[in-house]
Amino acid sequence: MSHPQVLFPQTIFTGPSLLQARRETIQQVTVKAQLKKLKETGQFECFNLKWQPIYEDKSRWPSPPPVYWDSDVAKWIEGACYMLTELYDAEIDAAVRELVQMIRDAQQEDGYIDVYFTVIEPGKRWSNLRDQHELYNAGHLIEAALAHSNYYKNDLLIDVIHKYVKLIRSVFGPGDDQIHGYPGHPEIELALVRFYTATGNQDAYDLAQYFIEERGNPTGQEGKMYYEWEREKRGDNPWMRPDCYPMHLDFWYSQAHLPILQQRTIEGHAVRALYLFTGVANLISLDELGIKSFAGKEQYLETLRTLWNNMVDKKMYLTGGIGSMMQWEGFGIDYFLPQGSDEGGCYNETCASIGVMMLAERLLHVELNSKYADVMELCLYNAVMTAMSLGGNAFTYVNQLASSDKDKNIRAAWFDTSCCPPNVSRLFGSIGGYLWDYGGHGQDIFINVHLYTAAKVSFQVDEHPVVFEQKSNWPWEGNVIFQLETPPTANATIRLRIPAWAKGQFTLTPTLKSATIENGYLVLPPSYTSGNKAFTLQVHGFEPRYISPHPYTNQRTLTLARGPLIYCVEDVDNPWEGDHFRNVGISFGTPVSEEEHVIDEMGERYVGLRAVGWARKVGQWSQGEQGLEPGLSVAAEMPEARELSFIPYYLRANRGGRGHMRVGLLNG
Repeated sequence: MSHPQVLFPQTIFTGPSLLQARRETIQQVTVKAQLKKLKETGQFECFNLKWQPIYEDKSRWPSPPPVYWDSDVAKWIEGACYMLTELYDAEIDAAVRELVQMIRDAQQEDGYIDVYFTVIEPGKRWSNLRDQHELYNAGHLIEAALAHSNYYKNDLLIDVIHKYVKLIRSVFGPGDDQIHGYPGHPEIELALVRFYTATGNQDAYDLAQYFIEERGNPTGQEGKMYYEWEREKRGDNPWMRPDCYPMHLDFWYSQAHLPILQQRTIEGHAVRALYLFTGVANLISLDELGIKSFAGKEQYLETLRTLWNNMVDKKMYLTGGIGSMMQWEGFGIDYFLPQGSDEGGCYNETCASIGVMMLAERLLHVELNSKYADVMELCLYNAVMTAMSLGGNAFTYVNQLASSDKDKNIRAAWFDTSCCPPNVSRLFGSIGGYLWDYGGHGQDIFINVHLYTAAKVSFQVDEHPVVFEQKSNWPWEGNVIFQLETPPTANATIRLRIPAWAKGQFTLTPTLKSATIENGYLVLPPSYTSGNKAFTLQVHGFEPRYISPHPYTNQRTLTLARGPLIYCVEDVDNPWEGDHFRNVGISFGTPVSEEEHVIDEMGERYVGLRAVGWARKVGQWSQGEQGLEPGLSVAAEMPEARELSFIPYYLRANRGGRGHMRVGLLNG
């Protein structure tokens, strides 16, 4: 069973590339910068189970930040282990070893391990699955243990997890003496399936399946919906609820408003939704690959297809960001996609787009379709890559498409809720596993290429060595050179993704007269690969293009894109702008030119775009008597022409400026 978090060491990045530049920054700067922040905030020491002053602060009800400190530490361990695989660092190694020992010492006799309910509210275990994060923390500890075991080749953390999973399995399940609950913040589901795949722990698989199938059961515990049952047990007032639940008994925030199989639109907290559905996809993929039968496979797969389509078609931003509602960090109604908070929304948490990538990667194992890889790439190069500065020590939690005076285009070194920075690290640490999937049996070999860069993968099929290399300057150019090494008798089938924005246009050299595209992938059969160990794919469509959101969004805007990259304007390049580009537009068909640039202090090379746009005049709306009328008679006014400079969205907030930025400009 291939998971990118396990297979990434088989891929080596072989030359300069945008992906490798980010990886090197994380290896050399980010992991240490995050470690420093963990120590400054007290998070690093949380597993020593000593009281810290911040534990007194209960102002953020019902979930103060220490509730999920376990997960922040666990994600850092996971990302650190991935990076240590390729670049050893004594300081990082020592920190990981220290944390692992603290975690081992923090585990209780019965296997329980959670800082908040051991130190801050002992005696209240499992009393608030809806709001607190016990099972979410457990999920990230599981993933940290797997990464730790793969790098250190020992079971120091794996043993902790085996004991903890045994305890959780005894507490949760369908039995009369068990809790019929499930995590308010999904994550453990996907982690449990990974743990089962790695260790064969049946309790882990059974728990994952139970949590998924029980979620949303309206009569799960003593004839009541579980979260209502536990609320009554706590004695909470039924009208006392977190701000993220705007209506009583609306449990879509935690994807518990309906059983998963009855859900037809993606709702609630975006990260929770994507982590949950990745767990579902994990179960399905185990069945698809013949590893573990899952009786609900077909029904759950159809549900995932429905929810994926709803998300991408009606609730996703052009950057791959998801979650238009700040109030619950998640999805709004269909087509509600404002660009910034001054328009009523746009949250786009970094972790949510990482979740999209995780789900897409799993679905590619279930049914190879380029639409999943296209969206995975869109998120990677835009909504995710923008979340870390070029220097590797500043981050974004929210990734809006337009700034405002309230929410400027800026970064921060850390956050009270610090899930996003280590999430970026662990994603880029394992990104080699997202580039492709591969395998085979006997003489039959397959390689499916999802993402292009400069990298080489080496693996074996029934002890036969296979090496496959790609060289490219992606995402700036579409030319990709491939080299295949296989045993002489091997039958290799290679599938190369043709992005949707290429409109099916490509050039393969040497040519293949019978070339076919299946579900967005160019298929190179054994008859081709046996005689052409070296070949080149030229993906067309790298000229600048105009894109716009769905008309029903009422966002009458145009955005520039080039290849997989989405572009924006910043005041750094357009210093005349003083109102966050709210009055700036561009007309479809306006010529766009390209310019190569280098950010000197960073050495970052990129392709910028230039075009002539316009700025509308709104002076008449601010003149005259106030409070007289809500509208004015329409009068024709000639807008003022403006030279516009565009940069890739991932580069925003890296060069100073006054914090003005926008992706979609007025269309007209």
